[in-house]
Amino acid sequence: MGRYIGPKTRIARKFGEAIFGIDRAFEKKNYPPGQHGRNRKKVSEYGTQLKEKQKAKAIYGVQEKQFRNTFARAERMGGIAGEDLLRLLESRLDNVVYRLGIAPTRAAARQLVSHRHITVNGAVTNIPSYQVKIGDVVGVREKSKSLEVITESLGTGARSRYSWLEWDAAAMCGKFLQRPERADIPENIRENLIVELYSK
Repeated sequence: MGRYIGPKTRIARKFGEAIFGIDRAFEKKNYPPGQHGRNRKKVSEYGTQLKEKQKAKAIYGVQEKQFRNTFARAERMGGIAGEDLLRLLESRLDNVVYRLGIAPTRAAARQLVSHRHITVNGAVTNIPSYQVKIGDVVGVREKSKSLEVITESLGTGARSRYSWLEWDAAAMCGKFLQRPERADIPENIRENLIVELYSK
């Protein structure tokens, strides 16, 4: 199955929260889509766990096989599997580009990476799932620094500061200082439910 490219508000309504940021349409209809959206039956324990996994996949734009492989890697890290899963997702190149404010959304960040506008340690990297390592410098390729989507995103001033990232506005690059602590990751994901789902 390919990547979903339909209306994002529909996905946000499915999970009952604006997972893609401010959404005027979601504010008007913040109940599940479909003609029975307001009258959904009680969800089972398995259904709740599955929904949480699907929400995490939707937020980070990851497909099932990638997500399962990332979880398997998180389990091998020896720490708390759920927290390590989120740390690995946050370390993806497309997510780091988004967190640095180079792109307005993760989807836009993934496109910038795929179209070879992003560098890691000075070398062009076009793999959105690339795992950024501690000390890596993620920046905009010289020829791409005037791209409208990048200048507009950086010019909004709405970019949040994250303790695990360091931004150099003059050079248009950021340094990945460390993998984030769970408390620093703003996403509303109950990772323990994902761990329970994969433990069945």
